[in-house]
Amino acid sequence: MNSQRTNHPSRQLEELTPRRIVAQLDRYIVGQAQAKRSVAIALRNRMRRQQLSDEIRDEVIPKNILMIGPTGVGKTEIARRLARLVRAPFVKVEASKYTEVGYVGRDVDSMVRDLVEAAVRMVREEKVEEVRERAEARALDRLLDALQRRPGSGSSRLQSFGDAMAAMLQQRPVETEREESEESDEERVTRDALRRRLLAGELDDQMIEIEVEESRFMALPVFSGQGMEELGINLQDMLGGMFPKQRRRRTVTVGEARSLLIDQEAERMIDMDQVTGEAVDRAEQSGIIFIDEMDKIAGRERTMGGPDVSREGVQRGLLPIVEGSTVMTKYGPVQTDHILFVAAGAFHTVKPSDLIPELQGRFPLRVELSALGEQDFVRILSEPQNSLIRQYTELMKTEGVVLEFTEEGVAEIARIAAHVNEETENIGARRLHTVMERLLEEISFEASEVAPATIRVTPEYVKSQLADVVKNLDLTRYIL
Repeated sequence: MNSQRTNHPSRQLEELTPRRIVAQLDRYIVGQAQAKRSVAIALRNRMRRQQLSDEIRDEVIPKNILMIGPTGVGKTEIARRLARLVRAPFVKVEASKYTEVGYVGRDVDSMVRDLVEAAVRMVREEKVEEVRERAEARALDRLLDALQRRPGSGSSRLQSFGDAMAAMLQQRPVETEREESEESDEERVTRDALRRRLLAGELDDQMIEIEVEESRFMALPVFSGQGMEELGINLQDMLGGMFPKQRRRRTVTVGEARSLLIDQEAERMIDMDQVTGEAVDRAEQSGIIFIDEMDKIAGRERTMGGPDVSREGVQRGLLPIVEGSTVMTKYGPVQTDHILFVAAGAFHTVKPSDLIPELQGRFPLRVELSALGEQDFVRILSEPQNSLIRQYTELMKTEGVVLEFTEEGVAEIARIAAHVNEETENIGARRLHTVMERLLEEISFEASEVAPATIRVTPEYVKSQLADVVKNLDLTRYIL
């Protein structure tokens, strides 16, 4: 697979310097400068590795990262934004969902299979985009044929299982192409007029009958067990490729038909073998697996049994995956040696040193994320490109209601969120979501009735909406 180094070209090495990576992360995440620097360096080293000779490239292993910090401070978001920045396959898993042999839980290998599935979806979407223009042209021609109800347009339908087998054995295409015939001037004018109307969207609501492909196979029960879960001996996939796809007629709007036909034509034009090959390589060379709740599995065996009995077992299950091993998937074997693992946990009651030594050694980079305070909340509400204030402002604008947040109003929202975090459980920036929902509950409910209107969110307005909840600590625990 080493020959398919397509995801990190030298141009990207020039553009994504560590400083620029941090600047990109700053657009979405407030604070946590040290964590951003660490992931930026780790990412830069991965790009540097792609420029090495084959002799040394495989010897350079990724420096996995352990993020330590309370919930809601941006651990997951840093890893997710990092993956999006370089179009790398990314999955988030919870360590507490896995287990050792003999206990109920997911197979540890399934995180790698999830990563490969994410890579296949990513590469397939990219390939579809590459052929979309040609697929749209073909779909438009098929749609024009259907609108004109021309005899012989479309594809012949298989009448029996015997026809399907005969077509497969003779290696002849199931579809028969319509013989082109000379078009009259009138037909040509009509077709051109229909094409213009289609492109203008004038016919989108008109009903039309089209022929679509669908895979038909008998649903087979799957019995999964430890080591076999999601193994990918997928009988549906195996049997589905043996027979030509069935066709059936559907009555849909022209707009829906165009979308269906574009997807169908794009599927025909991409090579799935190439997609899976590139996806496996991308998962192996640039995949990122984020393992959350790492602190939940820290600790050694307890002699009394109970929920802690499998903690060390889960760690030993994770160890070969993080160290580097080969996992079987339905797309073939996948090596985990160069996958970047980012683990995270609050580590309130346990310490990273409570992990087994072998696992500790596989996470050489440790970064501590700080808890968020009132000033951080002010920045989170207003600075990021996708800030909560912008989100709610745009949502209400669709109803004709304009929200105007004053600086003092934003500061009051941040003060209340920080106060509730201190008095109850500290859930970090996630508290802002609950506070904002409660604050704008009345506006959201009545928006369609009061529009058009302009609502100024001032400190007085914030206090009036949240006063009862903030004063009543018991109510706060339930609502905020």
